[in-house]
Amino acid sequence: MIPIISIVGKSDSGKTTLIEKLLPELTRRGYRVATVKHDIHGFEVDREGKDSWRHKQAGAHTVVISSPEKIALIRDVEKDLTLDEIRRRWIQDVDLILSEGYKKDVQPKIEVFRKEKHKKLLCTKRDSLVAIVSSQKFSVGVPCFPLEDMKGLSNFIEKEFLKSKEEKEVSLRVDGRTIPMTPFVRGFLTKTVKGMLSSLKGCKTFQRIEIRIEE
Repeated sequence: MIPIISIVGKSDSGKTTLIEKLLPELTRRGYRVATVKHDIHGFEVDREGKDSWRHKQAGAHTVVISSPEKIALIRDVEKDLTLDEIRRRWIQDVDLILSEGYKKDVQPKIEVFRKEKHKKLLCTKRDSLVAIVSSQKFSVGVPCFPLEDMKGLSNFIEKEFLKSKEEKEVSLRVDGRTIPMTPFVRGFLTKTVKGMLSSLKGCKTFQRIEIRIEE
């Protein structure tokens, strides 16, 4: 399952700036990163008068804008989705998800703190706080990184949340639920599926395997 880390902090703490500085270091190391921005006030990504905007205004539940370089999806939702729901429904083929906000979500959090703007931390370890980025030192049981130390922060993320390129993730989902597997079962499943595929035409090499069985 793709790991998620929420970058949290009070207003004007520098959450977006941290993500902007962190992304180049992680991508330089070969990781593919997705980002999710939480906006509790609502937002519009389309421009009034454009064809896709007209589709939505006419009643389309989902609008997809596609080009040779990128794709965008605009979709109505009935509630504020959790990060896990967003991950399961729409994010694939990445190594890490960084979210901005989502301070009430259960995912691990890195808090950005600026002592000149705020008096106390927003989160504690009970809120799934795993690290702090600040010019101030804290003794709260989690590592604290200077505001400009993207290498140190990336080392921490890499060690705690990212697997090496040689390791392959195997997951089993039944009716939308992730089923825990012991190392033996995971290894047995991997070898069995790979052995089966090796006998099929066009399956000698692959990057990702997906099997879907419906009753």
